[in-house]
Amino acid sequence: MAGSREHWGTRLGVILAVAGSAVGLGNFLRFPGQAAANGGGMFMIPYFCALLLLGIPICWAEWTMGKAGSRLGFHSCPAILGHLGGHRAWRYVGAFGLLMPTVVYLYYVVVESWCLAYAWSYLRGTIDLGSNPAEYGQRSAAVFTSFSGDDADGLVFRGGVHVSVYLWLATIAANFALIYRGISKGIEKFCNIAMPIMLLCALCVLVRVLTLPAFDDGSETRTVLAGLGFMWNPKPVQEGASTWSVLGNPKVWLAAAGQIFFTLSVGFGVIVTYASYLKPKQDIVLSATTASATNQFFEVCLGGLITIPAAFLFLGIAGASKGTFGLAFNTLPIVFQHMPAGRLFGFLWFFMLFLAAITSSLSLLQPVIAFLEEALNIGRRASVTILAVVTASGNLFVIYFSRNLAALDTLDFWMAQVGILIFGALEVLLLAWVFGARRGHQVASVGAELRPPRWMFTVLMRFVTPALLLVVLVAWCSFNVRGYIDAVRQGGVAAYGVVVILGLLAFFLVLVRIGDRRWGAVASSAQARSEAGTETRR
Repeated sequence: MAGSREHWGTRLGVILAVAGSAVGLGNFLRFPGQAAANGGGMFMIPYFCALLLLGIPICWAEWTMGKAGSRLGFHSCPAILGHLGGHRAWRYVGAFGLLMPTVVYLYYVVVESWCLAYAWSYLRGTIDLGSNPAEYGQRSAAVFTSFSGDDADGLVFRGGVHVSVYLWLATIAANFALIYRGISKGIEKFCNIAMPIMLLCALCVLVRVLTLPAFDDGSETRTVLAGLGFMWNPKPVQEGASTWSVLGNPKVWLAAAGQIFFTLSVGFGVIVTYASYLKPKQDIVLSATTASATNQFFEVCLGGLITIPAAFLFLGIAGASKGTFGLAFNTLPIVFQHMPAGRLFGFLWFFMLFLAAITSSLSLLQPVIAFLEEALNIGRRASVTILAVVTASGNLFVIYFSRNLAALDTLDFWMAQVGILIFGALEVLLLAWVFGARRGHQVASVGAELRPPRWMFTVLMRFVTPALLLVVLVAWCSFNVRGYIDAVRQGGVAAYGVVVILGLLAFFLVLVRIGDRRWGAVASSAQARSEAGTETRR
């Protein structure tokens, strides 16, 4: 079967690749905003509960599923889920492990190109907000609009082909050039270089932020220490409430669960594919835990100490309370304008974000590449070409409907917020109940240097994690889904986004049908060999 001989080169390589898939914009932008808005230090209680009861179990489940599927040379979600489930219906469920990374990639690579555009502009010194602090906000918003086009629908031409269009094309080219080189020569080799550079850039910016002097804006004097207090001091979500009331707020727990899913890249089908390229006797438990710990270090220890404190120092509470994109592309350029040597640190920051984004976008592409190779029995060149054409068309949808980032918001909601919860629940149920928790524990234990506790599979994955996922999903939908359904009924971009999602789903289901016979034949042959071996031993 095409592509079945590929493996990760080293353990460090697979750890950095999986950590790279998890470390992305959410670590440095989404997490600080979520923590500051949901109780500061109190947010970490539901955050770590979600990590231990949802994130780690699903992460281990996905690694285990990938390793089990690799025994037959399977690397795609439909093939692996069909093998573990013992029925072809699970192959069609596995199509959602292709749909979600593809849809997320459609907008993620566009945001990735914005990061590259900012890094390039800071390197060239073309981002200058002027000398009047009162105009910084307006000028920063204008810069973002020039790159994203969020003030109107249509391609960002501005009287000619804008630089952001070229950088978008360059970003796509970089992604597909790396993915074409394969697992060890492309993804692993790039992550081995990119992850240390990301760490170095983040540490440089962190040292600069923590050593900034006090700032006086004429009305008050603020310090970095006060910014750290705004970020991490426990505080109520609502004025007048007690600090402990945070733990009784369901929206805080939902925010924590959503952040854990997004930051660990669980529920996307990415880790299932990555784990399937491990060698048969290679450890998964220690590797999975190390990759998760690396991601948490980037998120809590770096992301949690840079963006909000810096924004608070120069802009106060208003500047530190922006949403993810507002903080990234409107607030931080103002921070770098105030900051000594801001041009240098602006470049380092946005270049780091670009590297974080591209290591994640590569992981979003690989599951579909593996699927196309297996389902259609084609080589890597053909599979890369097909995926490039499909995703470029989707990118144009996101870029064209750019007013208020409407297309991006729609795709993100249905896939990166609702979809991952549903697919994550199906994965855990498949491993713990259909394949079997004890069998899953046996697979995870093969070659394990850190032996997994059996209760993680027989108790946590069978009962606790699915129950919590059901509660989170129902609560999340009750708070959020109605507004999006109403928007879809009204037509416009929200409806177009659903059409794009359904069109891609139909495309993948048709290809799953094509690959169904091939996967069934491989599984039957393997079963026959196993039965023959059993008879021989008898």
